[in-house]
Formats: sequence, structure tokens, C-alpha cells
Amino acid sequence: VQLVELGGGLQQAGGTPRLPCAASGFTFEDYDIGWFRQGPGHEPYERVGVACISSDDGGTHVLDDLKGRVTISIDSAKTTVVLEMNSLKPKDTAVYYCAADRETMTVYYVEKYNIWGQGTQVTVSA
Repeated sequence: VQLVELGGGLQQAGGTPRLPCAASGFTFEDYDIGWFRQGPGHEPYERVGVACISSDDGGTHVLDDLKGRVTISIDSAKTTVVLEMNSLKPKDTAVYYCAADRETMTVYYVEKYNIWGQGTQVTVSA
């Protein structure tokens, strides 16, 4: 059971990266999936939530500060969750992680997620 994040890399300010998170060894059926980011010099417990989605009903929640710049979606097979961002800024530079767990529809509590990907680096140049 693992999560694999793709996408990321060096991005230009104003860019629109697309970050897929693929479930391996399971599906997202009955799971909630969150995206978090860890800025440079920050510890894992300081990861900040970005958005989350319920595989049951497709309901989503985006951190208030990122509303309008972030969308999160899940495919019909419930194997891939995609985080899309727009109007990228240098302060968006971070390692982006996806996480999954049951009954964990939150962007505020990192510790509630028990399945994590390895992360993908997004670096935004001015």
C-alpha cells in the first residue's frame, strides 16, 4: 500500500502545475485524500494542508488562503487524485505530499493521515 506523487519540478511563476497522486496496492474507495506541503527548512510536523477530497461523495475542501488557485479532483476509478494549481508564486515552493486515510476529511490535522507518499518537489522561480 503506497502513494506515488508525480509532477512537480521547476516551475515558472504564474505556472499551472498538475500533481497526480496514484494509489498503489489499493484504491481510494472509502478513503479521504489530502494534499499537504512542507516548505524549505520546515519539519514534517509543520506540513501545511492544501486541499482534501472525499472519495465517497467527491466533496472537497481547500485551505482558505489557496481558494481560487487550487483544485482537487479524483478519477472515476478512484485510483488517482490530482491537485492542480494556478498563478504559482515563489512562496509556493515546497515538497508536496499526498496522504490518505479513512474518515479524515481535513487539511488541518496532519497526524490524522497514516498513508503518505514520498513527496514531489515544486520549485517556483520568479
